Parts: sequence; structure tokens; C-alpha cells
Amino acid sequence: MDSAYEAVPLTGYEPVDDETLLVRAAAAYQSLATRRSLRAFSDRPVPRAVIEQCLLAAGTAPSGANHQPWHFACVSSPELKRQIREAAEAEERAFYEGRGGERWLRDLEKLGTDADKPFLETAPWLIAVFAQPQSPDEAGDPRKNYYVKESVGLATGFLIQALHSAGLATLTHTPNPMKFLNQVLERPSSERPFVLLVVGHPAEGATVPRYALNKKPLDAIASFQ
Repeated sequence: MDSAYEAVPLTGYEPVDDETLLVRAAAAYQSLATRRSLRAFSDRPVPRAVIEQCLLAAGTAPSGANHQPWHFACVSSPELKRQIREAAEAEERAFYEGRGGERWLRDLEKLGTDADKPFLETAPWLIAVFAQPQSPDEAGDPRKNYYVKESVGLATGFLIQALHSAGLATLTHTPNPMKFLNQVLERPSSERPFVLLVVGHPAEGATVPRYALNKKPLDAIASFQ
């Protein structure tokens, strides 16, 4: 691989005045402020082409040394979704039966969650996000990746935003442990499951926990110096 540095012109940015910046920033906030983690999905299909465009958006995320250490395993097969649900619920039952600890389980009561995860079969798409500690370079040789968790977290955030902007609902599902995803989806053992993203349209009459609407104010999440 040629490692020589080469610069290209920056594109995609146009000079705008401060008022326009504020309008755009406020619009982005107003859009994302409506995003909710959903557990009641419709079985209404979502075209693969929509998922593909959102994945391309996720792939633009920054990453350590631009190695892009992620893989998105997209599942629409009813049989695979059933297998994932069965394996996830087995881990969830152990969690809710005590492995999660008293404090964690008490905090989850505000969200109304339990070990039953029917949405894993109902939603049209599951996207298992895998982190790659190493991946092939342009020549096919293995190379170490850097800031893997940070990079994959950024890409997952980009993906959630893209799906929300398209009009789809999501849920970040993290049964622990998640190694069963490697087996079910036939991913290399070297890859680490990062999150299982549930994607689709909300079910008719879907609700969300009131507690989930509580977001910290600006002065609790930011400081200016």
C-alpha cells in the first residue's frame, strides 16, 4: 500500500452566516429530540435500499487511522431473527433473574423492560454491529485497528441518525453477553458484537416510557470556558 500523503480539495462546506448556522443547528436538535428507543414495532416491510443508504451514511463516520473497523450484519430472514430472539432471551432471563444486580434492575423498572423481546422477530430488520480489532488492508493482509470502540460507537450514532432522518424507529439492544451473534450470523470469532440495532416502523398505538422523555438540560451536560 502506498503510504505517501496526498491532499485533495475539501468539498461539502459552503460559507453561511451565523443566523443560518443557528437555524440549521436548531432544526437538527428539533429532529433528533423526537427520536425514541422503541419496543413496539410494526411488521411493515422496509426496503433494503433504504437500509443500504443509511449504512453508507454510517460508513462516513470518522475512525482511527481511517481503518473503518466495523461490520454491519443486516438480518431480515425470519429464521435468523427467531434464532437471535431465542438466544437473546436466554441471556435476558439470566439478567432479570439476578445477574443484572438489584440496583440495575430497579433502575430498569422505570422503563418497563423485561426478558421477553418479541420485537426481535416483529421488526423487519435487525442490524448487528460488530467491532473489528483487526481487519484486512487493501492488499488483504491483516492490520491492527485503532480506537475501535470509539470508532464503532461513532458509526453506530451516524447510523441511528440516518435511520431516524429517513423516518424509521430504532432500538439499541445489548443483551450481555452477545457472542451468540457471531455464531448465528457466521461472523469471525475475532469480531466483537457491539450492539444489536432493531429497525422498522412503529406499531400502531405504540407507546414509550414517560421516564425516557427526561433529558438532561444543557447546563448539566456541557460547560463553556
